[in-house]
Amino acid sequence: MLLSELAEKELIEMENGVRYGYLSETECIFDPKTGKILGFELIETSRLPFHKRKANAALFIPWEEIHLIGEDRILFRKTTGTRRYYDR
Repeated sequence: MLLSELAEKELIEMENGVRYGYLSETECIFDPKTGKILGFELIETSRLPFHKRKANAALFIPWEEIHLIGEDRILFRKTTGTRRYYDR
């Protein structure tokens, strides 16, 4: 699978069916020493103009929570409010 194909997939939480957008809208967090993917960071953006974004508005999908990478979607179990594994 090409990276461009992966980026076009929609992120959906399995528990309640919430859609979180597309993988291309996330930041891929990886360990620079090993190259292992740790997860994906979702930055919540406001759709209202001139609306300030909260500092803690980032969600993190740990790689271990990804359950299925399908033809059109990526299903995952849950998000966390912070990155547990790696901080910039």
